[in-house]
Formats: sequence, structure tokens, C-alpha cells
Amino acid sequence: MSSDCLFCAMGSGVMDVPKLHDDDLVFAIRDINPRAPTHLLVIPKEHIPGALDITEAHGPVLGRMYAVAAALARSEGFADNGFRLAVNCGDDGGQTVYHLHMHVLAGRRLGPEG
Repeated sequence: MSSDCLFCAMGSGVMDVPKLHDDDLVFAIRDINPRAPTHLLVIPKEHIPGALDITEAHGPVLGRMYAVAAALARSEGFADNGFRLAVNCGDDGGQTVYHLHMHVLAGRRLGPEG
């Protein structure tokens, strides 16, 4: 856990936020600045700054992130219509919080750029 990381504070419970999912590896929340009618975030509890910091040892947490995204797609009712999973990498890639997280976007037809 990084002491100055927003997502670490949320994951550890220091900052209380409504969670759609919470387990030993990941949690999920609604994005406060949605880019689609449904915009969720799936976030590992381990502080991984970004995609360039992922190693093979992170396989279990990455697998859980995808499984949770799929489960949320079903439970939130957008699995059948389709959705987008995205990870922003670095400043030019649109990353604003330097703690790995997956965006789950749904609720409308998404164009090539979202």
C-alpha cells in the first residue's frame, strides 16, 4: 500500500467508498467522472503503479480483475449488449491515477475511441 495513493486508501478501507465488489485481491467502484452511461473501475488492492510495472507474478490479480469485470457485466445487466475493458497507461495514454485499474464501460455503442 502506498500511503499517498487514493486507490490504496479506498482498497484498505481508510477511505470509505461504496464498493460493487470487494475481495482479497481487487475491489470495484463506479467512476466519479463517467465516460459512458455505465463506467466502473476494477482495482487491485496491491499498489501496482501501472501496466509497465506488471510482472508474471501478477497473473492471479490480473485474472481476478477480468473475472470481476465479467461478473459485474452480468450483474449490472450489460453483458449481452457488450462492453469495453480499458487500462490507461502513462500520461499520453490518459492515466490520471498511478495505481493500475481497469475501466469497464457500457450502456451505449462505443466508438473506436470510447
